[in-house]
Amino acid sequence: MKFSQRIGKTPATKKIQIDEIDADLRNGLWNTLKIYFIDEIEHCNPRYPPETNFSILCKVLWIDFFKLPIDTMPRNVEQQEAYLRNSFFEYNWFEVYDFLEFITNIYINTKITSREKFKRLCNQILERENSGYRFIDDKIAPITNITEINEIEEAIHNSGHFSALNGANIHLKNALDKLSDKKNPDYRNSIKESISAVESVAKTISDNKNDTLGGALDKIKDITKIHPALEKGFKQIYGYTSESNGIRHALMDEANCDFEDAKFMLVSCSAFINYLIAKADKAGIKIDK
Repeated sequence: MKFSQRIGKTPATKKIQIDEIDADLRNGLWNTLKIYFIDEIEHCNPRYPPETNFSILCKVLWIDFFKLPIDTMPRNVEQQEAYLRNSFFEYNWFEVYDFLEFITNIYINTKITSREKFKRLCNQILERENSGYRFIDDKIAPITNITEINEIEEAIHNSGHFSALNGANIHLKNALDKLSDKKNPDYRNSIKESISAVESVAKTISDNKNDTLGGALDKIKDITKIHPALEKGFKQIYGYTSESNGIRHALMDEANCDFEDAKFMLVSCSAFINYLIAKADKAGIKIDK
């Protein structure tokens, strides 16, 4: 805590930034982008000399992100970077996150250790400046708790590790996508995808694709020693999503879902997936048969 904060002259904390980005946050994100991405890009491309990797990056941005005529792109590297910087500092808060997401998903030859390092450093800035968003997988999502982030990332990683859990992995990523869509979030279908991910994992462990979640849990609870309270809790959640006015019912019916509901379901289902995979491993159940 700074001296001025300790004596009460400046606030010790700042409010969570949900619909805004203040100067400290914008500057921190730009510095991370500049130092750990732009400056790390190799100055030459051995496959296409003398074209640089930075010029390739700019071409991709010009065509697919800015959607501008390619012949309007400056030929000078300094002018190209200046355009990126000016755009970044003129963007609305949500456009900054759009830009970072796009940059992160560009696969280009750089000296950067990995995209994971860049995302991790961005998350440090987002946390430091009390942003309500974090990188999870390759998306910037409205999740504020590091424990929640870890559960979701671990579930995506764990389900992606086994080919038999590919369906669950897709459901989890879809749930995160629908929750993370800053313009048109789809909380209803995010919840549906989250519970479908759990059902997919449970059916894989029970080795019967025709099982419901309840039926799969009945089969594996004794082998994996699932705690009865957890089994009962997820059966009740599954019942809620399956009942006539639940999430899984006809999608033309409006459900009273909001961000908190979808966030809770994604975090809870991710945690339960991690739990099921760990229990199956301890019980000697081979997921990839």
